[in-house]
Amino acid sequence: MKKRHVFSASSLPMAEAAVVAARRAGVDNDDILLVARSDIEKYVIPDKRKMADTDLITAAGRGAGYGAATGLLAGLVAVAVPPLGITLAGAAAVGVAGALVGSLAAALLGATVPDPVRQAFDDEIEAGNILIVVDGEPEVLEVAGPAIAGLGLRPLPYESTSALT
Repeated sequence: MKKRHVFSASSLPMAEAAVVAARRAGVDNDDILLVARSDIEKYVIPDKRKMADTDLITAAGRGAGYGAATGLLAGLVAVAVPPLGITLAGAAAVGVAGALVGSLAAALLGATVPDPVRQAFDDEIEAGNILIVVDGEPEVLEVAGPAIAGLGLRPLPYESTSALT
C-alpha cells in the first residue's frame, strides 16, 4: 500500500530538484505533486503537478461505502417485514440506491473540505513555501526521502496512506 510523505521547499528551483530526485529514486511521475499558495500555483506550477484543493474523491468513496451499507441494511430490514413484499433483489436495489445517495452527499460535503495536506500545513503554504507530496511504496520512499532531504528540503511530520491505492 502506498504511503504519502510531504517535504517543504523554500524556492521553486529546490522543488524542481526534489521532483528530479524523487523520479531518480523510483517514484512514479504521477505520484509527485506540488502544493503552494494560490498565486504561486497559478503562475508557476504546471497543472499535472497540482494537488486537488479538496477531499472530494476520498469523501465520495467513504460515502459510497457507508451509503451502500446503510441501504443494504434498510433493504434487509424491509425484506424481514412480510407485508412490505420486498424481495432480496429489492434489498440489493436499495443497497445500490444507498451507495449512490451516499456518494453524492459525501462528495458534495467533501468538496467543501480542504485537502488534509493543505489543512495540516497551511502555515507553510502561506509563508510561500512549496510542498512536495510524494506517494510511493515504503521501500521506494526509504530511498526517495533521504535523496529529497539531502537537497535541503525539510521533511514535514506527515505520513498517511494514499487515497486511491
